[in-house]
Amino acid sequence: MGIIESVGLEDWDRRFRDETREELPSPLPFVVEMAQGLEPGEALDLACGSGRHAIWLAEHGWSVTAADGSAAGIEILKKRSEGLSIQALVADLEKHEYSIAPDAWDLIVISLYLQRDLFEPAKLGVKPGGVLIAITLLGAGRHRLQAGELKNYFVGWEILQFAEDSGFARIAVRSPKFDQQAGRSATEPRTTSG
Repeated sequence: MGIIESVGLEDWDRRFRDETREELPSPLPFVVEMAQGLEPGEALDLACGSGRHAIWLAEHGWSVTAADGSAAGIEILKKRSEGLSIQALVADLEKHEYSIAPDAWDLIVISLYLQRDLFEPAKLGVKPGGVLIAITLLGAGRHRLQAGELKNYFVGWEILQFAEDSGFARIAVRSPKFDQQAGRSATEPRTTSG
């Protein structure tokens, strides 16, 4: 499947229904590399398509919620994920049909999908110390980021890995940990009273 600049949900449904291959596309190496070193927990795969990342995560011990606007993609995911810990939901993210619970996720994956107003709720959904992985296209157009733009969405977060090459931007970031005793983020400077 090639990268398409802009398609509607009906187009995605058609593409998923027309897929002739029996096997699921492999998860992207960046997602695997960043997730395999993490302790499995609760994961959210946004714009999951037919579920290549959701299935890989569930096979590696994660409890996954996967959301996508394509009913055909979710149908494929449900068929391929029997017996795995995956809750698959049809939800049009652009219409805000899925609300990301705050501080609920150890890992959030947003792969090859760009909706700029989704970054803030996704960040709020990551538990303190949790990880967010995002992969987007670079270039001109509504569904592409400019060079350096992806990094700007995560100021104050620990950047585990960031790269821009071959028309893609990839980032894995860790949410600031909250110091309950001090009542502040662990990345905020300490203040002294005086």
